[in-house]
Amino acid sequence: MRIGLILQEMWAGIRSNITMVVSIILVAFVSLTFVGVTMLLQAQVGLMNSYWAKNAQVAIYLCTDYSPETACPTGIATDGEKAAVKAQLDSAAVSPYVESYAFEDQAQAYEKFVAEFGATGTAQYITADQLNEAFWVNLKDPNQSDLLVESFSGLGGVEEVRDQRSYLDGIFAFLNAASLMGAGVAAVMLLSATLLISTTIRLSAISRSREIGIMRLVGASRFSIQLPFILEGVVAAAIGGLLSVGATLAIVKYFVADFLATSLAFTSFVGIDDALRIAPYLIGIGIGLAVLSSAISIRRYLKA
Repeated sequence: MRIGLILQEMWAGIRSNITMVVSIILVAFVSLTFVGVTMLLQAQVGLMNSYWAKNAQVAIYLCTDYSPETACPTGIATDGEKAAVKAQLDSAAVSPYVESYAFEDQAQAYEKFVAEFGATGTAQYITADQLNEAFWVNLKDPNQSDLLVESFSGLGGVEEVRDQRSYLDGIFAFLNAASLMGAGVAAVMLLSATLLISTTIRLSAISRSREIGIMRLVGASRFSIQLPFILEGVVAAAIGGLLSVGATLAIVKYFVADFLATSLAFTSFVGIDDALRIAPYLIGIGIGLAVLSSAISIRRYLKA
């Protein structure tokens, strides 16, 4: 089997069907980009879960003069009630689950609020006495936060017990929904790419039926006849895969790293390394689909 002849036949097929080949490249590019984004979204969900499992705290918010009467019927938390909360944290029932805790008074809460929201002008409408004093608790196992909620909910002087991770439930739900949507679109696009590759290879074979007939007469093997057509699909899909890798890297660099990571500094995000890690999978998926669809298409044609 002469490699030069095989490559020559492949190039002839690409030139004769250049429009269809460009279509394959574009469809492979779009579909594999959706695959890449879906994989990155799943990696982002896992990264955020891991990050907040290590860094999330449980806040025990104490009553203020502005707390709802249903939660705080006796008004602002007294020194005795604060001491009772601290004693509960140090008790034999709760302390084995607590890694550390810290008390934050209203002045400290206000300083933190100003540091986070002062630039927007919101702080001018808030005073320190409107903010809750709180015990910030780090658990040894953040998945046991329900234990703290049960232990302190309803305790005198406690307005609310809140796991920080609950603030991210909506974000996780959105990311999972977006990931599923992206996976669905990617599957449809990959199917379209497979059908397009199959059709293109079949048309290429029909346009070169005379050459195929001659190759059969001189005793060429079935594989040597099939290989140029398979390579046509592989080249187009590989180019589409490389373009999708470039698009994925651009999304991570300019949208995630330069925009999201600087705007939302409260969590961690996927980076270039994660995008590079999935790059071989994108190219591999494109080439695999091209080989499969091309081989099936030309095999059926040769049997016809």
